[in-house]
Amino acid sequence: MLKKGIFTFSVMVYALAVILNGCKKSDPIAENSTDQMLYDLAKTSNGFKWYKNSDKQLAKSSGSAHSYSFLRTRYNAIAAENLDSQGKIIEGKTFKEGSLIVKELSNNASALERYAILYKNSSSPDGDAKGWVWGYINANQTVADAASNKGRSCTGCHSQAGNVDYMLMNKFFP
Repeated sequence: MLKKGIFTFSVMVYALAVILNGCKKSDPIAENSTDQMLYDLAKTSNGFKWYKNSDKQLAKSSGSAHSYSFLRTRYNAIAAENLDSQGKIIEGKTFKEGSLIVKELSNNASALERYAILYKNSSSPDGDAKGWVWGYINANQTVADAASNKGRSCTGCHSQAGNVDYMLMNKFFP
């Protein structure tokens, strides 16, 4: 009887830990921060080109570590120079300074929930070794992963074979 009680208690403690970690609040965007700048850049889609020339949401690929069911990806005019006429990333290219790539993430077709942002700015103190500034910002203006972390939670996946300057769209959405 005691073993059953300890097991039940252990399961309850584990479930509570999962619930509490799942409800962790994101931090609000700090004014005049890199995260605020990335959020502001990501909010507009004027002048952007969509991956494969389509703004249609794509179902999450098996290789994605993002927890969202749908995504769509767009490129500012500078980044779009690395897209071919089909709207796919040209193999072997490196994105230029000023390139902005925005992945819109959601769990349903009607509500944008998070932006995954890459902005090529080698002079930024938040830029990684390749000059990319990484943003992971919720649509409600809270920070899921601060730019000051330099994409540490992202580069493991984005460095895998088949990436083009960290981009994996061609690999998972050929």
